[in-house]
Amino acid sequence: MLKFVLLIAVLWMPLVWAQTPLQVRFAPEKDYGPFIYQDEQGQIRGLSWDILQAIAEPAALQIQTLPASSLASILEMAKLGQIDLISSLRPTAERSEYLSFTYPYVAVPAVLIARDDGAAVDLFSLQGKSVAVGKGYAVESFVQDKFPNIAWLAVNDDREALLLLKQGKVDALVADIASVIFIAKAEQYRQWRVVQNIGFQYQLSFAYPKGQVEIGQRLNQALLSMPLAQREALLARWLNPEQIKDAIPYSLILKYSAAVLAGLALLCALWLWRRRGSSA
Repeated sequence: MLKFVLLIAVLWMPLVWAQTPLQVRFAPEKDYGPFIYQDEQGQIRGLSWDILQAIAEPAALQIQTLPASSLASILEMAKLGQIDLISSLRPTAERSEYLSFTYPYVAVPAVLIARDDGAAVDLFSLQGKSVAVGKGYAVESFVQDKFPNIAWLAVNDDREALLLLKQGKVDALVADIASVIFIAKAEQYRQWRVVQNIGFQYQLSFAYPKGQVEIGQRLNQALLSMPLAQREALLARWLNPEQIKDAIPYSLILKYSAAVLAGLALLCALWLWRRRGSSA
């Protein structure tokens, strides 16, 4: 009887949402391509934006897009209750104090980037050296905890980090590989290389204020209902496997591939488990 009631609730919920649109304030990050960014014409673009546009109607969400800003500013706004939705975010203990998260919709590894004209380095050999990392990014606390002897420089975004590397003002930077490729291509900067897979993976989700359960329910159901072909098309549009492969040294390809495959396997398993649970 309970399963029957739950099944009716699952089937009936989209009909209720179709009749009761919910307006949400979405705060896009200004410079986190290819996931979410503002282009030269002031338009919001990226993988996360395309996914949000695809699921907004099924979730009966009316998106009010706020001015693009840095992640640090967006998180402060979230603490003050000034926004309802953030994209391209990885859960952390600190963020979970005031935010809840949907199922992840993409997974990418974080890597150490150095100039291609310098000596071979890794995070163990950079003690006392200056390494840039995004301020407020999930990877920031990870690397600070694991490598406290590095002089970590918190910057607004990965673009600033790559610019500092180009200018020789930092010895290296930590960022996700997709973001670095996107920025380097836009800036026509080629004098960089991946030197280490740091063992951290970005499983990016949408985030919403803790306690606003309905937003999460609508987003999760819409994400799970998205056709696989549509999801794959969006991923292929923004994440080019050949560009990623060309950026990774041969010695790191196996480690990188293992991280990506593990992330994809996790997402697929989660998706199938949730689908099975919904139809039980």
